[in-house]
Amino acid sequence: MAAPNPRDTTVAKTSDVPPGLTVPPGPTAPPGPVVPVVPGGEGGEGGEGGESVLSGPYRALSIGIVSVVLLIAFEATAVGTAMPVAARELDGVSLYAFAFSAYFTTSLFAMVLAGQWSDRSGPLAPLTTGIAAFAAGLLLGGTAGAMWPFILGRAVQGLGGGMVIVALYVVVSRAYPQRLRPAIMAAFAASWVVPSVVGPLASGAVTEHLGWRWVFLGIPVLVTLPLALALPQIRRLASGPAGDGTAAPASSGGRRIRLALAISFGAGLLQYAAQDLRWLSLLPGAAGVALLVPAVLGLLPRGTCRAARGLPSVVLLRGVAAGSFIAAESFVPLMLVTQRGLSPTLAGLSLAAGGVTWALGSWLQSRPRIQPHRERLTTLGMALVAGAVAAAPSVLIESVPVWTLAVAWAFGCLGMGLVISSTSVLLLQLSAPEEAGTNSAALQISDGLSNVLLLAVGGAAFAALGGGTVAHGATEASGSHPAAFAAVFLPMAAVALAGVWVTTRLRAETSVTPSGTK
Repeated sequence: MAAPNPRDTTVAKTSDVPPGLTVPPGPTAPPGPVVPVVPGGEGGEGGEGGESVLSGPYRALSIGIVSVVLLIAFEATAVGTAMPVAARELDGVSLYAFAFSAYFTTSLFAMVLAGQWSDRSGPLAPLTTGIAAFAAGLLLGGTAGAMWPFILGRAVQGLGGGMVIVALYVVVSRAYPQRLRPAIMAAFAASWVVPSVVGPLASGAVTEHLGWRWVFLGIPVLVTLPLALALPQIRRLASGPAGDGTAAPASSGGRRIRLALAISFGAGLLQYAAQDLRWLSLLPGAAGVALLVPAVLGLLPRGTCRAARGLPSVVLLRGVAAGSFIAAESFVPLMLVTQRGLSPTLAGLSLAAGGVTWALGSWLQSRPRIQPHRERLTTLGMALVAGAVAAAPSVLIESVPVWTLAVAWAFGCLGMGLVISSTSVLLLQLSAPEEAGTNSAALQISDGLSNVLLLAVGGAAFAALGGGTVAHGATEASGSHPAAFAAVFLPMAAVALAGVWVTTRLRAETSVTPSGTK
């Protein structure tokens, strides 16, 4: 669950651009890709003369990048299972939350860096650097002898993940003709279905029989072969700067990097303040806000905060949808374990169908007949998301069957598949080739930052109402008051409901022109 990417040779009108698909993330996964679109040609699966993503010119690249996505998806969905065991063995349960926040905060900076880098010189360098950093972070975490080195590994891993998520889909837009992009994006979406179902179970088995460290140490070895297949093709098909080679002035790029650092530090300070509910925590909280506000205004498209029509509302909707849904989803297994007595495995499986319905939503919005109705489709998607989040705390009532939550969440994931994919397509319609990395990074920042902030708000509300300490596991949280869970889900449902209104602002009032960032 990331991502963004490059664009058409010209800016296409809504009626000219075929749809795409995005990756359905698991509970901690980064958001899915943006599907690049070029005017002309027909969208669909396969190409002229039977050409496909597995045809000779694309076979090695397709197998390589899809395999990388598959392996990263397994790591993303498995890490939550291994993390509690790792924290206990490293005597770092009190620092548990930082193992997650370190990843997200550094990835925010890396997204901006990768966007600038890809626009200037192509996606090859940021992609290879990102993969190397991701692998190095896994190795650091898997070999750590104490909690702080483990957290450092997660931070390095986040740097890599942030670069990969932006650069990888820039590769797709550069290397594949428009007629083949829906097919490769469908393969990315499918790559997340199996990990979302099998990942937690496989991670549990590895953790139990081999140890938690192998959940981290196994991926760097496995990713070598896919990279060996993909990198030569990336160098051949997707290297070099976008468009006519022009790029933003170096001073502009340096300013964005400084703003990216500010947004990462600000998000980290806010998370720290939310996890330590004391009066003294107001100081780092205020410092976090002081860093975040100007950074957000500088990195997101002008008008995002007020839902200006067009690109700003597309970017805002991405954050509203991802943040409200993922923040709520993070508390679903805990609620099922502590309030309804399910085992952790069964609680995780209650979300398994969501991977399938997320992919289904992504596929549905890619159908050519849907294109004229894309804005209304996003409205339906956000309504499904709001309904699912609002329905989740109903299982706090003993007479409500637990399976109702699984059904509700499946519909919520269907809505997310519709919304996340559609925001990706709409972003492409509003982005010129030389803005590919910048606007892709803006979309990912909106996604990632909303996850961080809404998780912090939800966690603070949960703790304030007697929710216990999630980091110490289900046994300590078993005394949580049901109101603590309601204090998480109901506000997130309200945020998702606000997203329904944002969907009415997606269509620009005038003809589409590339929109830069402030």
